Amino acid sequence: MTPDSRDSGTDVRFSELDLALVDALQAAPRAPWSRIGRALGVDATTAARRWERLRTNGLAWVTAYDAAKSATVAYVEVRCRPRALESVSIALAGMPWVFSVDEAAGDFDLLASVAAADLPSLGRSVHGLIGGLDGVRSTRTRLGITLYSEGGDWRMRAMEPAGHAELSASRTSGPTVYSARMHHPPAPEDHALLAALGADGRLGYTDLGAATGMSEHTARRRLQRMIRDGDITFRCDLAHPLAGLSTVVLYRAAVPHTHLAATGNALARMDEVRLAVSVSGSDNLLVMVWLRGLHAIDPFEAQLAERFPNLTISDRTVFLHSRKRMGRLLDTTGRATGLVPFSLPRV
Repeated sequence: MTPDSRDSGTDVRFSELDLALVDALQAAPRAPWSRIGRALGVDATTAARRWERLRTNGLAWVTAYDAAKSATVAYVEVRCRPRALESVSIALAGMPWVFSVDEAAGDFDLLASVAAADLPSLGRSVHGLIGGLDGVRSTRTRLGITLYSEGGDWRMRAMEPAGHAELSASRTSGPTVYSARMHHPPAPEDHALLAALGADGRLGYTDLGAATGMSEHTARRRLQRMIRDGDITFRCDLAHPLAGLSTVVLYRAAVPHTHLAATGNALARMDEVRLAVSVSGSDNLLVMVWLRGLHAIDPFEAQLAERFPNLTISDRTVFLHSRKRMGRLLDTTGRATGLVPFSLPRV
């Protein structure tokens, strides 16, 4: 997608039906339009047409990626030299193994979410490829250990209850432990499916077969096996600032180990939480939330203090701009303007 392919002006925004449509596709990213339409109380043609408008304008998109259980993931805090932030941010966003890049107001300048095949290659990539960028002053790496929730679990919550019942909407069940080593890299055919669905997670089986060089039957069979085995994750994302969620906050927090799992699972069930993951270091939890403004930070933290007396927040960082999210390049309004297909670092 290029900026020229998108509409401009005041018509580029979300209606209540648009937000409900995003909510429906978060619950069931590949459901047929007839089922999505029933959940929303509209016909299938209307649902499909409205989705095409959202997708074309970069307001929302469905993507797919490797399941967390097959990944070695880390969150890298990058400190930049003066006036180097933009160039470093752009360079990071262009790296295929850096799946998300956020510009921050805090004691670091950028957060790069990265993946690698194993711990040694992760270390070499962070220190050599990121640390070696012109303008980078220092990096700090927090290794992801247990994922309690991620963006694919988050819901817009704009549908009526009956719609959720129609789609059997539910969060991903249980935490996932990240891998220290990729034991079984995806077969070439599965990798091709991941690449095609990363660009458009709603590709039909005929188009999916054409994009991967497989027959429609083979594409269907292989994808259904990947879904059944939990080898692929689908999610519907959106330009959150245009949906009223203007403030993204990352918390570094600590909780006694005996309370870690219970706290992580409970955080995952909070409406505001986009990411809850245990990490290496003295701050053993990272929590990312989407809020409706800076005014919502204090009430949210009061809620945390009340619900989690064993949780100590060490630092809060407000994101200024999400430049890349799960491979999608984003503009300052959060709209998708391009895609950097994911691939592991070669170091």
